[in-house]
Amino acid sequence: MSDEVRVERRGAVQVITINRPQVKNAIDGAVARGVAAAVDELEASDELRVGVLTGAGGTFSAGMDMKAWLRGESPRIEGRGLCGITKTPPRKPLVAAVEGWALAGGFELLLACDLVVAARTARFGVPEVKRSLVAAGGAALLLPRRVPYAVALELLLTGEPLAARRAAEVGLVNRLTDEGDALDGALRLAETVAANGPLAVAATKRIARATVDWTWEEGWREQEAITDPVFASDDAKEGATAFAEKRSPVWRGR
Repeated sequence: MSDEVRVERRGAVQVITINRPQVKNAIDGAVARGVAAAVDELEASDELRVGVLTGAGGTFSAGMDMKAWLRGESPRIEGRGLCGITKTPPRKPLVAAVEGWALAGGFELLLACDLVVAARTARFGVPEVKRSLVAAGGAALLLPRRVPYAVALELLLTGEPLAARRAAEVGLVNRLTDEGDALDGALRLAETVAANGPLAVAATKRIARATVDWTWEEGWREQEAITDPVFASDDAKEGATAFAEKRSPVWRGR
């Protein structure tokens, strides 16, 4: 991994930290490649179950590095979107740990995550329209799926920021913490998810993300195709056996 992105393992949880605090963790080409490589490692590992994405120095990310963009760098990975996760999110869950600002492209990285833990002092925004730009890295597409339509349009059309408490009220943020504690809160949430059966978690995420695109009949048909292999897996048998034997399950991912 590059110096711009730090990656560490904490048990079954991978922590990905955008490490450019001197520029509020603005996203340049190196950050994009580093985050994409980290997520590829998360996906390929049998030991890692959940990823946590955060930023160093008290800021999640202020968005695209405009100076890098003017030099010809792109924060997008071909065919995969911003940092390799906005168009093609990983199969395994991602949790965002937010301190300070999650702004513009930084906010779009947050929307690529499945769960959000934020400090009460965190702030969110998509100010692109203030520069006659469009939040085309995912916010215009994804935000109306995460919060009520009117709230999404207010954020997108005014470009005005959203405070953490209001973000939690509208369902964008799962848990609030004291300032400086967002990463610890995200790790606790990630560890809870990581303790569950990995096949079941991945299948559940896949269904939940796709359901908005399915009709009622398609949903039942597609869900069955996804869940049948999970019910037939060794992990499903292990889960039932561990319950009967009153012990913690040992997941094998198969």
